Amino acid sequence: MTIKSPVIYETEYSREGIKNLVTESENDKKIIFEYPTVYIVNDTKKDEYTVYVGETTNIGRRTEEHLLADSLLRDDWKELADSDSSKMFVIGHNHFNKSLTLDIENRLMQYMTSVDKVKKVNNRRTNQQNNYYTADQFDEIFSKIWRKLNKKNKDLFPTERIIKDSALFKASPFHKLTDEQLKVKDEIILKITESLSQNKVGQLIVVEGEAGSGKTVLLSSLFYELNQLANDSSEDPENIVIRNLGKKQQLIVNHEQQLKVYQQIATKLGILNRRSGQIVSRPTTFINNTLPEDKVDIVIVDEAHLLWTQGKQSYRGSNQLKDLLDRAKVVIAVLDKNQILSREQYWDEEEFDFLIHEAILNNQYVYLDNQLRINGDDETISWIRTLIDENKILNIPKDSKGYDLEIFDDIDLMYKKIKKKSENEDSGISRMLSTFDWDYVDKRKPDNGDEFWNVEVDGWKLPWNLQLPQNKEEKRKNKDLAWAEQKQTINEVGSTFTIQGFDLNYAGVIIGPSVKYRDGKIIYDPKGSKNKKATQRRTLKTGEKVEVSDKLLKNELNVLLTRGVNGLYIYAVDEELREALKLAKEGKLKL
Repeated sequence: MTIKSPVIYETEYSREGIKNLVTESENDKKIIFEYPTVYIVNDTKKDEYTVYVGETTNIGRRTEEHLLADSLLRDDWKELADSDSSKMFVIGHNHFNKSLTLDIENRLMQYMTSVDKVKKVNNRRTNQQNNYYTADQFDEIFSKIWRKLNKKNKDLFPTERIIKDSALFKASPFHKLTDEQLKVKDEIILKITESLSQNKVGQLIVVEGEAGSGKTVLLSSLFYELNQLANDSSEDPENIVIRNLGKKQQLIVNHEQQLKVYQQIATKLGILNRRSGQIVSRPTTFINNTLPEDKVDIVIVDEAHLLWTQGKQSYRGSNQLKDLLDRAKVVIAVLDKNQILSREQYWDEEEFDFLIHEAILNNQYVYLDNQLRINGDDETISWIRTLIDENKILNIPKDSKGYDLEIFDDIDLMYKKIKKKSENEDSGISRMLSTFDWDYVDKRKPDNGDEFWNVEVDGWKLPWNLQLPQNKEEKRKNKDLAWAEQKQTINEVGSTFTIQGFDLNYAGVIIGPSVKYRDGKIIYDPKGSKNKKATQRRTLKTGEKVEVSDKLLKNELNVLLTRGVNGLYIYAVDEELREALKLAKEGKLKL
């Protein structure tokens, strides 16, 4: 079936604007004024936009309600109503029905919060729909809508490729969740409601899942929905516990790049703590500024495996997760122990197992099974997991979905291919990554006279991440962008410290000398690593010093090999490892 182009009209945002809207045909008039529609009210000041996305069965009546009633109740609507520059796009389609328009509205909010020039999105509800008539047409209709909007205003509606490459898009709370994610989110909200209603404190809900299992999207959606429930003014009895007992909320993340993303989402959606103006923070900041007797209601911790389990810098405690539990009624910790990267985050196995065991016994544990990041088939995902989890290299299967897994014996050729992918509009963001096997000291120049700390292999070299100079304009543009989103970083090599928690379309991974292949097995050599956080011994509570480098270096490789959505390119410095990977690609490795 051929799906028609959407009908889109732009008008002044006013009673006269919608009343005097002239359509090009009687059919367009019918679609705009008699069918369900989606609309985008927008205003621009100093090249920055405020937007509201909505849907309605009667665009004339809904516009009057916003202008006459909502503007008296809400400051954001008053600002739009009073502005001389506010406009409105009205979007119609002959296939629109209530469920489809709600899904379109939801996707538009996801896109609009990802646009750099949009500083505020006023409609903040989620409308994810299940299956419905015309659901199979949703993606095509939406793409037609967005392309048409892009032709009308490229600043407000950039290309879909730009949107989808944004870290804000990838962490958006408006993603359509899978059945598994929806089930887990409902479970968590029910567990939170039970804990709050029974006036419990220090309750820990653990959410586990491997890299790429959709933990960040789930958490973002959960964070957003809990905030909406806490501020819901309706009389829905299902919301009453969180509305009355769960207003004080905090999102914690111990990752500089991811912190920027969540802070932008909270700012754009107006999710701010009324007391401090900040609802997203690092764990040390929150712990130092919150007394145990002044508990918040709900704390959500993304990448909880990055929390420190010993004192460091301005943190004087011994375990950040325990300190968070002392300062909250309920803590939701989203974690993957296979992404613990430094000795400050290391958990003794018995202690970690006890934590999980307690959560299971208390019915406070949920697990995400499905791999959502890697667009490969089960055999490809199994090959990557076997290499990481079992230290084995198997012959590389041919991927039925077209996942591009390549092995290189020329590092420059791999870099050129990654660079070409990054320049291709259809390929999206692609970057070079490496194990931390070359020197890097923050805020200090190398002693050998080089301008940068470099990753260097047989004369080929690129600077480590976050070193290339930027002019004032570039610094302004990059201020809120994650490392991989910044244009100049195609000429740098990323580490686990900048790429953890993020996706790349194609990842070019340099496996350095800390990873070797001997006697048919992958082994880890701490002498080949420059990551002191991974190779120095960890002191346990008993005072015993233990070697944890094998585990942490394996986790480092795990993070790097699971970043590529559509492709993974590998170059190994160790000759035996490189040869084994080449034979595996050719299907000739003796197992």
